[in-house]
Amino acid sequence: MKKINLILLLVISLTSISCKKYLDVVPAEFATEEDVFANINLSEQALARLYNALPNDLGSDISAYTDETYHQWFDNSGGIDAYKYNLGSWSNTDNPIGNWAGKYQDIRRANIFIANIDAVPVPLNRADYYGIWKPRYKAEARFLRAQFYFELFKRYGAVPLVTEKTVVDPANIENTMLFRNSVDEVVSFIVSECDAIANELPLTHESAQIGRITKGAALALKSRTLLYAASPLFNGNALYAGIRNSDGKLLFSSTYNKEKWKRAADAARQVIDLGIYSLYNPFPANPVQNYAAQFYTRDYTETILPRIMANSTTYDGNHLPNGPPFKGSAKLTPLQEFVDAFEMSNGFPINEAGSGYQINGTWNGQLWDGLKFSSATGLSNMYKNRDPRFYATVFFQYSLWRFDANKRGVKLAWWGGGNGQTDGWATGKAGTSPWGYNVRKFLSPEYDRNAGTGTARRNFPIFRLAEIYLNYAEAMNEYLDQPDASVYDYVNRVRQRVSMPVLPVIGADNSKTGMRNRIQNERRIELAFEGSRFWDVRRWMIAKRVDNTAVNVLNARPSAAELTATGLNITTEAAGLAVFYKPVVIQNRIFTDKHYLMPIPQNEMDKDPNLVQNFGW
Repeated sequence: MKKINLILLLVISLTSISCKKYLDVVPAEFATEEDVFANINLSEQALARLYNALPNDLGSDISAYTDETYHQWFDNSGGIDAYKYNLGSWSNTDNPIGNWAGKYQDIRRANIFIANIDAVPVPLNRADYYGIWKPRYKAEARFLRAQFYFELFKRYGAVPLVTEKTVVDPANIENTMLFRNSVDEVVSFIVSECDAIANELPLTHESAQIGRITKGAALALKSRTLLYAASPLFNGNALYAGIRNSDGKLLFSSTYNKEKWKRAADAARQVIDLGIYSLYNPFPANPVQNYAAQFYTRDYTETILPRIMANSTTYDGNHLPNGPPFKGSAKLTPLQEFVDAFEMSNGFPINEAGSGYQINGTWNGQLWDGLKFSSATGLSNMYKNRDPRFYATVFFQYSLWRFDANKRGVKLAWWGGGNGQTDGWATGKAGTSPWGYNVRKFLSPEYDRNAGTGTARRNFPIFRLAEIYLNYAEAMNEYLDQPDASVYDYVNRVRQRVSMPVLPVIGADNSKTGMRNRIQNERRIELAFEGSRFWDVRRWMIAKRVDNTAVNVLNARPSAAELTATGLNITTEAAGLAVFYKPVVIQNRIFTDKHYLMPIPQNEMDKDPNLVQNFGW
């Protein structure tokens, strides 16, 4: 069988296609469209271009647009995307992650591919092969189009559905004027496409084809779509009750429908019941590694759809701590609010009586350094006995990374003589780590940046089984009057992978509201830095609370007066540590009701008077 390596297809699509503008925007595409669909190899390249538009949040800044991290390279510089979002200074002419036009270009390319692929000629000696693969290509393109619509749906809610190949006639531009379809219609289209193609797609692919769409991927997209549709943002939200097309069509239903949660739960169970995925679990005796390793290896046990990535150390260089011996650029600083979300290892939230959480004092113990357990000393009690995922997700003061090579722990505190001896400089110079934490998740211990040896082999998980388990638990918890055994079961499967105690742990866990809080926090921890939190806080409609407040980091940039007030020699590490473990406000963030959905870009409104704007814009 001919093997089409998807990685090569993506490379080809980025080079030859970008040069020849295959299926590019009108009108240039019509000079080449006939050629593209007269040649099966060029058609395959066109499909690869569609694949290249799949989401990839590895290394993106989206975690800094919400209550996960602070983008510290630029230190409140105007014009930076995260800065604009967090200060509410973006608009319908300046939305860094709106991508309305880009997604509709992708959809148009998909429509053209779907309309033409059946008729593409193939060599006679390859007829049997393409008899299998051409229907799959078409199903893959339908999935990709549905995924593109999901990207628009989660940003804008109700959007126009364009599902056929259309020709733009500059002399008859009115034919291109589109009304927005309702949220229910958009969701129905995405779900119906997933259902229609599921049985056209294989359950698995041979190794050379991994990264292609499978039945599981189609059902996972269905699961995610229905979960969003059942959530408060789209299910009974009174904010959008008055948004109608000019013909009176209602775009958002303000009537709550409990059955939407049941549909979401059933969709998640469809993925689970395939029985072909399992939680990544090769190191059950080491819960830190059991979680961490799936994000720097090419795992295909839990990952339902990976975004295939070439070997690269760019992410590692951007996120490792600064300074010798790590030599990273420390792009993102996890917020103290995010750190505080990690439970204690006994399953208690840190602010719950009986948790055992302590702020003062230090401890010594064994920490996983990415390769082995090593001895660490002087660790703050803030970081003692936490959820194992914490140690796999965040670098903190004196945490360890490749200890045998680096010879010391991470030092993020600063003191008067600390430059060159710490990984966080009080100058706040771009590329340093002046706020007390760094991102660790997705980093590969195979790569030694100091020595310049090793590499990083990882993909980005677009869908993975842990999310599906949490989708099911959330949907069933919302559907039922109080959580049943299945709700606990699927949350606990995720927790047990990292040796966290099974729920219920505290009394509140026995109630619908208590489990809602647990499930939301479980998603926050399990799916950290995977691009989920930004959308989750919107669909739950909690962003006005968590993204409209002061956010904190540690006091890793103390004043000379603070250091002097310790009574210690300000050029010593002890002085820096004496003032380090104090939360300090790094930013006062702004989020209002209108920010729950993005505004349709003003230039699109100007071109199409049939479009009505979202609430508040």
